[in-house]
Amino acid sequence: MEKISIKTDIYLGEGAMNRLTVWQKKRIFIVTDPFMIKSGMINMLFERLHESNEQYVFSNIVPDPPLEIVTEGVEALGSFQADLIIAIGGGSAIDAAKAMKFFAKKILDQHDIPFVAIPTTSGTGSEVTSFSVISDKNKNVKYPIVSDEMLPVEAILDPVLVKSVPDFITADTGMDVLTHAIEAYVSTKANDISDALAEKAIKLVFAYLPRAYKDGNNLKARQKMHNASCLAGMAFNITSLGLNHGIAHVAGAKFKIAHGRMNSLLLPHVIEFNADYKPGYSKEGSNETAARYAEIAKMLGLSASNTKSGVRSLVQAIKHLQKQLGMPQTLQECNVKLSELEERKEEIAESALKDGCTVTNPRVPSAKDIVGILNKMFQT
Repeated sequence: MEKISIKTDIYLGEGAMNRLTVWQKKRIFIVTDPFMIKSGMINMLFERLHESNEQYVFSNIVPDPPLEIVTEGVEALGSFQADLIIAIGGGSAIDAAKAMKFFAKKILDQHDIPFVAIPTTSGTGSEVTSFSVISDKNKNVKYPIVSDEMLPVEAILDPVLVKSVPDFITADTGMDVLTHAIEAYVSTKANDISDALAEKAIKLVFAYLPRAYKDGNNLKARQKMHNASCLAGMAFNITSLGLNHGIAHVAGAKFKIAHGRMNSLLLPHVIEFNADYKPGYSKEGSNETAARYAEIAKMLGLSASNTKSGVRSLVQAIKHLQKQLGMPQTLQECNVKLSELEERKEEIAESALKDGCTVTNPRVPSAKDIVGILNKMFQT
């Protein structure tokens, strides 16, 4: 028996930010990043908050929020005695707010504070997931926290908030969405509900990510990518993820590569590893995971006369999408030196095996397998 709960109310489309007007007479703890303040985008939030509210703005958020920032936020949250948390920003702001809410309840014994998430990038799906990723800068490691206690009560998906996102961030975050959806689709915990969510997210990414990248003012493309991110988030919240994220959490921190970009670099290689096809094998020799990838290829209208060709078509389609988005396809293109890879690949492999996301990967990897993937990623 399986239980699926979707606990977050979602408000989407132009004007979704107006939902904020319902919150009145609250002490609101706002978690955001310096860019939101400096750019003035935070005013889109303030303009909609009722004058009866009091608010505290915590804007010290940095990419891959470290434990120290989360601790600082927990202390501020406790001192302010908030009864509502609003996170507005990218995945880092939302993840940090989740962790603050989680630890405030555990450490300060606070009541369960309602939490509203407003993403300003279309990538993590964090607004509908039980996951938060926090970094230890000293160890160059990312730690996933998983708890339904962190789920927002509401998510606001307004495309106006993502219009100004630069094209390279649109690309990185969009490929993160694709990785979430594909990993959810082949996860050992996949089911019909998660499949439906993942399938739609994959279709939306291939159809609308190039458009959003090319023209940030295309509100339809922006909304579709916001929706895709949310759908993929709901999918992997049911299924968890896989080896792609297991490696990315560690390698991204070690090589200082943005999370979505690292996932993108890994994706073709992890698909080939999971498909595990050998030269000259037939349809009968393919495994179930390879067949799942071939289903994705068919769904996208790609050539898939047999399982092997379907897997190959999917990999080639992903590489073509990367080229459309001007993205690197090797570690070398990301300025990683061969000596750095040699020095760190064994440590990355061991840490990736311990990552919680790797548990639901459809093929059980060894440290040697992961080192092989990293070697292939260096230069094609």
